Amino acid sequence: MSFLVFLTPIWFVLEVVQLIVGERFLGVKQIQANADPRQFGPREAWAFIWTAGILSYWIWLVAMLFQSTGRAAVVAMMVITLVGFSIRRNCTIKWILVVLTFEGALRIGMLLYLGALIWRRI
Repeated sequence: MSFLVFLTPIWFVLEVVQLIVGERFLGVKQIQANADPRQFGPREAWAFIWTAGILSYWIWLVAMLFQSTGRAAVVAMMVITLVGFSIRRNCTIKWILVVLTFEGALRIGMLLYLGALIWRRI
């Protein structure tokens, strides 16, 4: 088994943090206040760190396609992300939080499944 599969808990934590930050940044309070979060985005350093994390996540997903363990879960995470992105591109601000939450929950489920697969093989 490759060392790549042991990075799954890191991506699980990233997904949970992403859900929390998404709720704080694009939460119900901002929606009720009719505020557009794109006008007051994160600082440049945080935006860089966040973007680097997402790019690293995608590099890991592509690398995991070449592993025999959990290939179906990785493909499912890629499809979930791409479909979620296409839906978010066509949503209003009020629906983006719903789509992000649902998409994140599905990816977390796939990461839990991948973690269970890894645990059984150890």
